[in-house]
Amino acid sequence: VTFTQLCSFMLVGAFWGCTNPFLKRGSVGVDRVKKDGIVAQVGAEMVFLVRNWRYTVPFAINQIGSLVYYITLGGSEISMAVPISNSCTFLWTLATSIMLGETSLRTVDLIGTLFVLIGIALCVQSKMET
Repeated sequence: VTFTQLCSFMLVGAFWGCTNPFLKRGSVGVDRVKKDGIVAQVGAEMVFLVRNWRYTVPFAINQIGSLVYYITLGGSEISMAVPISNSCTFLWTLATSIMLGETSLRTVDLIGTLFVLIGIALCVQSKMET
């Protein structure tokens, strides 16, 4: 794995993770949308979300992350892309949630973060040896 690929995976995690709390905030109220029938219900929920800029802007940014992920996959191993990107997503979600005041940093979060970082380091190390 190259340094550029590693940075790309982390960037993807940042795009995905930083937008998660905003997507959660933007979707508030979708549970109050009520229609008869599953198709009408899904359609009404989609209209509700698309009309809400607090949802669509983070969603668009999230999809930029997916585009970066897709592009990065072209020149890298999926066995590296998936764990690093997804692990970084969790870290960025935690950091963003803390910055937004949705949660506070707990000891269990620090321990989990340490394990995630060790896991990423092990993934990178294993591919550097082969």
